[in-house]
Amino acid sequence: MTPMTPSAPTFRWSRTLARIALGVALAGAGTGHLTTLREEFQAQVPSWMPLDPDLVVVASGVVEIALGAALILAPRSLRPIVGTATAAFFILIFPGNIAQYVEGTDGFGLDTDRARLIRLFFQPLLVLWALWSTGAWEWLRHTVSRSKEEPRWV
Repeated sequence: MTPMTPSAPTFRWSRTLARIALGVALAGAGTGHLTTLREEFQAQVPSWMPLDPDLVVVASGVVEIALGAALILAPRSLRPIVGTATAAFFILIFPGNIAQYVEGTDGFGLDTDRARLIRLFFQPLLVLWALWSTGAWEWLRHTVSRSKEEPRWV
């Protein structure tokens, strides 16, 4: 009996849908940064950050809209780069999520330490989602393995 594996077209469609869904979610969140959810997002700006929280929220909102649009519209050849950039963005904003937990700041209905702690476990999933849905995971593995094969003196 052979194990059931998704066919290539089905697998490709699931990745495409996942990439587009992530793009829509990011663009939506970015729009929220600039409009109705501005105060909620300010709750995630660490108190130790030496910048105006509103500036941080606006800047991250613009970045999220740009990444969301790129996830949806980028040609296939650029998708791994967009996925890597999106994953890096999720890693860069993770200290804000940690600060929200450590400082006990309410936002987005996260009004208990337990809820804020549980949310922390979703950030790595977003990183993996960005890498998988864009093919960046394979692209990075191939790039790293290829660089190990090339002589250092060339």
